[in-house]
Amino acid sequence: MKDLNILFAGFGGQGVLFSGKVIAYAGMMEGKEISWLPSYGPEMRGGTANCSVCISDNKIGSPLVTNPDILVAMNLPSLDKFEKDVVPGGMIILDSTLINRKVKRDDVNVIYLPASKLSEDAGVKGAANMVIVGRLWKETKFCSEENLDKGLVKSIPAKKMDLLDKNRKMISTGVNS
Repeated sequence: MKDLNILFAGFGGQGVLFSGKVIAYAGMMEGKEISWLPSYGPEMRGGTANCSVCISDNKIGSPLVTNPDILVAMNLPSLDKFEKDVVPGGMIILDSTLINRKVKRDDVNVIYLPASKLSEDAGVKGAANMVIVGRLWKETKFCSEENLDKGLVKSIPAKKMDLLDKNRKMISTGVNS
């Protein structure tokens, strides 16, 4: 597997850090070297949030992703801020329900995924992040399907385990989108 340097970005409350954690744990279950580095503004909800995730067969020199192979943009300010940083030939996955502009670059692969709409249509409002995780897995196969599920289970706190099946459903929605 090629090393993956992923940057998840959006507003607090969109599940940006949780998405990164799921991916990181899935990579760990796969036996890869991983790093997960959250960053967020001082606001509880609605502030900026982003998360750097590295998955590699080798030791990771720095957990900070400044030039991502993959950018997941869950809102317009995130796309505006990080689009230029994606490596040429990289990928941008954006929530096209919330982002009403096209990517300006022509040297990256772009996936316009209406993740928020797909989540709401499935009756699981607020789970666009898991739709995107499913699509990211479909595009990269960074781990086995079994290890993706193990990463999800490991990431959900015991007191929220009742949300496991809804998260699984949204990952499946993303895989099948």
